[in-house]
Amino acid sequence: MPSNEKEGIMESKRQRQASELIKRNFGIVLQDEGSYIYGDALVTVTNVVISPDFGLAKIYLSVYNTLDKQAAIILMQENNARLRHALAERIRKHIRRIPQIDFYLDDTLDEMYRLNALFDKMEAEKQFGDREEE
Repeated sequence: MPSNEKEGIMESKRQRQASELIKRNFGIVLQDEGSYIYGDALVTVTNVVISPDFGLAKIYLSVYNTLDKQAAIILMQENNARLRHALAERIRKHIRRIPQIDFYLDDTLDEMYRLNALFDKMEAEKQFGDREEE
């Protein structure tokens, strides 16, 4: 999936490179700092979209192992300065301007699992209905 598909706009090669750099390094930041912020939840970076002026990076996250996924995103937003500083330490030599960061819940996988369960249920009901007719 192109990294800016969610935004519906094309991004430059430099934007793609910066997005990938942030995605890779923010994943490491989450390994190091994450458990102090959101506890036992498993948070992974699914996508990063960076603005054309490199001033803002939208970080899309999948959250597992917790019922309140949005709470983990809120905790991360409250610790934004700490996380941005940790990210800056990792990418400072590779990028001229450290962007502001915002966090968004990416529930694509949750939606996929929900749809698969729905299709499985429909298939099971269809097979059950076929057996009753025999």
